[in-house]
Amino acid sequence: MFDDHLARWGLALDGEPIITHSSRLLPVRRGGEPAMLKVATEAEERWGAALMVWWDGDGAVRVLAHEGDALLLERAIDDVSLVAMARSGRDDEASRIICAVAAKLHAPRDRPLPALVPLSRWFAELEPAAARHGGVLRHAAATARELLASPQDVGLLHGDIHHGNILDAGPRGWLAIDPKRLGGERGFDFANTFCNPDLEIATAPGRLARQADVVAEAAGLDRGRLLKWILAYAGLSAAWTLGDGEQPEIALAVAELAAAELATPG
Repeated sequence: MFDDHLARWGLALDGEPIITHSSRLLPVRRGGEPAMLKVATEAEERWGAALMVWWDGDGAVRVLAHEGDALLLERAIDDVSLVAMARSGRDDEASRIICAVAAKLHAPRDRPLPALVPLSRWFAELEPAAARHGGVLRHAAATARELLASPQDVGLLHGDIHHGNILDAGPRGWLAIDPKRLGGERGFDFANTFCNPDLEIATAPGRLARQADVVAEAAGLDRGRLLKWILAYAGLSAAWTLGDGEQPEIALAVAELAAAELATPG
């Protein structure tokens, strides 16, 4: 899988392969500089690659070369982790960093956008799951319908922003990886952060309400509408997990917390 690109791009091995559900990655060096060779194995990853190229290193890791299913990416240092930051009492700081990176990703450029997947299509699995499982998924589906019927501040979206997809790149700052290349309301892109970085933090008493304040202020979002996106996204995430035959503990818990916060007066 890697050999042709190692030879074509003059790459030297610099670590062991990393296998994910949607791609194969290999740490390499090109001209002595660290890089990451990524070969997509799922259409979703191939789709996101065009957006990485379009960003051209502004808010996202830079694409050094690309061909077919393969990308050669700048390798982030990642000495500091947003996951570790959130777990060590710096949750607010991590959220503000995420918002700052998202602002760069969402900013318009003077070049044509690649084709984007509309959010309405992205949410396709939520309605059937709500009909099948009921509960908070019905509330999430109704909220998603409301949001999708009257979108605001529409543009390109990363589609999977969370603590693990924004990396420390040293002098280059914090940079995003693994976009899904969506188009829709900007507020959607902040919802997944509330399901991360883990169950303990995501469901800690008062955490969702606190981070809703932090993110709404840092990203310039209406807090109530952000809470609706959190509910809708958590429901969608639960639907995907149920579709894979697994139990969506975090997503369901976050959906319930968002619904409760929406029902809180004031």
